[in-house]
Amino acid sequence: MPGRLILTTPLEALCTQHGAVTDLPAQGPRHNIAPGQDIVVLTPDRQLVAMRWGIVPVGRVNARGRPVMEVIVNARSETLFEKSAFAGTGRAVVPADGWYEWTGQKRRKTAWRIGAADGACLSFAAITDRWTAPDGRVLSQVAVVTQAPNADVAPVHDRMGVLLDGGGVAAWLDGDEERARTVFRPWPEGRLTVAEAGAVDWSAP
Repeated sequence: MPGRLILTTPLEALCTQHGAVTDLPAQGPRHNIAPGQDIVVLTPDRQLVAMRWGIVPVGRVNARGRPVMEVIVNARSETLFEKSAFAGTGRAVVPADGWYEWTGQKRRKTAWRIGAADGACLSFAAITDRWTAPDGRVLSQVAVVTQAPNADVAPVHDRMGVLLDGGGVAAWLDGDEERARTVFRPWPEGRLTVAEAGAVDWSAP
């Protein structure tokens, strides 16, 4: 959907891939990134920055004018440009080497690791927001945009993040709304691998 993210590609390689720059310190491989933690984000001005995964929707309301209460970790592409809760959000890209999903009953779930079949670092479409804390601190936040799964992911989950190729990254970051909508298309079958995750330290980032 994704539930947890994986990022093992070094920042230097991400800068090369996206023609980006960054002031972030070097970081080691991260195999279990959970919502609420900081993640690496590519902004429209081609900077790699850190943002918290999950948008605290303070001041945002739904179509009925009621406050949105839950933290927004994933945003549905089908209603992204229509929902008032997402009005005024920015666009960004979240790089990841893969993500996890789960199947099965509670306490007997199987974890699945999903990644590119060719081992490349993936790019998720995302939205961003800024939250001002009571003490005046400003926190940058991000949520991944989701859509229906492709044939690779469908056996383990009914949603997946919107994945972007090179042209899709430019369309999402630089395009108007009409152009940005073109990235909401099924990811080609066979370009992802899904395998049991095996032993993962879920307490570690």
